Amino acid sequence: MWNHTAVTQFLLMGIPHTTGLENMFFVLFLAFYLLTLLANLLILLAILTSSNLHTPMYFFLGNLSVLDIFFPSVSSPKMMLYLMGQSRTISYQGCASQLFFYHFLGCTECFLYTVMAYDRFAAICHPLRYTVIMNHNVCVIMTLGTWLGSCLHASVLTFLIFKLPYCGPSEVHNFFCDIPVVLPLACADTSLAQTVSFTNVGVVALLCFLLILTSYTRIALSILKIRSSEGRRRAFSTCSAHLTSILFFYGPVVVIYLRPASSPWLDSVVQVLNNIVTPSLNPLIYSLRNKEVKLALRKALSKGAHTCGG
Repeated sequence: MWNHTAVTQFLLMGIPHTTGLENMFFVLFLAFYLLTLLANLLILLAILTSSNLHTPMYFFLGNLSVLDIFFPSVSSPKMMLYLMGQSRTISYQGCASQLFFYHFLGCTECFLYTVMAYDRFAAICHPLRYTVIMNHNVCVIMTLGTWLGSCLHASVLTFLIFKLPYCGPSEVHNFFCDIPVVLPLACADTSLAQTVSFTNVGVVALLCFLLILTSYTRIALSILKIRSSEGRRRAFSTCSAHLTSILFFYGPVVVIYLRPASSPWLDSVVQVLNNIVTPSLNPLIYSLRNKEVKLALRKALSKGAHTCGG
């Protein structure tokens, strides 16, 4: 499909109305990016090294940490290079790759939140059957399903966007390549790509959100039936962490993809929050305030320090 275009590279225009603030944004974004990598790597270390955390909930949290390592890596390195004064250009293939991996990883995260909500539903509403419902094979199948389904979703979108001819202009009014900023640059009828992308993203997001809402409604009803105040507190604490992270994820999806009018500045700001800030908050929301994770992490770090010292 590369032979149908006269454009061989695109120019990333960055975040609108931020001229002169490049150094400040570079330091800020680099700090968030490094924090995201470190926090999620620490969570993975804790989950992999502690047998107490080899449960379905932490298995899914481990997958979320992997996503939160790769997701900001789709756009952050290139963005920080041009904030340092390097070239703003990105190749045609690089732009297509950014769009594919952004939607692949984003859709995987969307599916994973749905699976995690179902896991909490099974744990709280059917505690006696939990180990049967969420056995190892079920967890592996559900996880593979999220990754493979997302790959198909992203492949369809990328094919539809980049089978169109691009004759110029080639200015992408954002800091990375995504559907709302790349599609208007096509010099052909984009109605099919617009309809499919809007429907595809909308249906996936809405379906997942409804499934999550159903799970948490059932969970809330079950929690209210718990007689122990301590039991209710613990259940609400776990669920509130999940819901907070879900709101951080779904807010940007609604603003960017599911509203009729587009605002380059607003879209860029929301994308910064979604790509850079939220992945750094997930470890704090989900895991680093969790006593089991903190204990496992302390043990892993102390064991590593002892090994290095020995």
